[in-house]
Amino acid sequence: MLDINFIRQNPEKVKKSISTKNINPKLVDDFLALDENWRELVKNIDDLRSQQKKLSQEKNIEEAKKLKNKIQDLETDLKSVEKRREEILRLFPNLPLEEVPIGKNEKENVVIREVGKKPEFNFQPKDYLELGQKLDLIDIERAAKVSGSRFGYLKNQAALLEFALIKLAFEKLISRKFVPVIPPAMIKSEMMKGMGYIDSEKDAEERYFLEKDGLYLVGTSEQSIGPMHADEIFNEEELPKRYLAFSPCFRREAGSYGKDTKGILRVHQFDKLEMFSFCHPEKSKEEHALFIETEEELMKELGIPYRVVQLCTGDLSQPSASTIDIETWLAGQNNGQGEYRETHSASNTTDFQARRLNIKYRSSVRGQMSKVDFVHTVNGTAFAIGRMLIAIIENYQQKDGSILVPKVLQNYLGIKEIK
Repeated sequence: MLDINFIRQNPEKVKKSISTKNINPKLVDDFLALDENWRELVKNIDDLRSQQKKLSQEKNIEEAKKLKNKIQDLETDLKSVEKRREEILRLFPNLPLEEVPIGKNEKENVVIREVGKKPEFNFQPKDYLELGQKLDLIDIERAAKVSGSRFGYLKNQAALLEFALIKLAFEKLISRKFVPVIPPAMIKSEMMKGMGYIDSEKDAEERYFLEKDGLYLVGTSEQSIGPMHADEIFNEEELPKRYLAFSPCFRREAGSYGKDTKGILRVHQFDKLEMFSFCHPEKSKEEHALFIETEEELMKELGIPYRVVQLCTGDLSQPSASTIDIETWLAGQNNGQGEYRETHSASNTTDFQARRLNIKYRSSVRGQMSKVDFVHTVNGTAFAIGRMLIAIIENYQQKDGSILVPKVLQNYLGIKEIK
């Protein structure tokens, strides 16, 4: 959520900024008109209450009653205007940071760097599904029988690889003061709203909602970690407060009809390790950089090539002020020609989510009164399990259809090869 005073004081700047996220700048005018109406109603009510108090002191009961009725009518109007103003305010996206490239969509994202050497094969590389089915690692036929499309069973060494990746991430990140946590996979509607993921109809369509319970299934554990500290105040010394969360994630994939319908690349349910930080406003860019660095270190340990991509303004999510993706090389895709696919994302959401969830910190400057302000939040992928399994299978495949296990994972599995 944006600061109301900032919108009032910088309407043209806000218009220009939200337009780069493909939002109609007229939203600012609509909001300011309602805001002006709201302020007039508040002033009128305050003036009438003052008059009512004076009449009551003068024992003019009849006139005081008339004003009371008038105040009640205005308060009804105020509630209606306030509700509509709040609805429009929630339609504002977070404003992109200055360094974010301006663009309309993902086609205008910027590749920052490519890292690692792509594997060279003396045979035609296969895709993960063909390899995984032959090795009895992935079963989508039985998953379709049980659950429908976009589901899969992970079996045998694929299941063990998942736990190896989890172990690797936890060991690395706990040393960086991340608190390990397994969060709820269902959250209240107001908490999902607070995170900024159901403001538009398009966003809401992507979520699974349990209507009888009023609960949403999370699409990433970020959505349940952020609200952990709703309505709380950190002491400045506690920041940054970092978490590494593991959870199942659920997505309808409503906007990807016809894309990647077979296999486990784009599914309705998957497991994910997510980093999340509550940090000082002046440190959020630094924290964001740390998350990206951590993601890259994990990829380098796996020995899988990737590229780092900065999202343009038009491809940013509602809460994000800046997002950096990692796209991993999948050697078996595109009929064995290979291609990059997104596996990681790290976002600086500044104070956008903290305002909605009322998460603050109290500064502690000696000799001065303590200051209370909103924290910044940063999130990033450690591992999206399904896609990392795909990357391992396709990049480490051998001519005979076996899969080498990345060296960093061999001790966890107790084997060097899957065959």
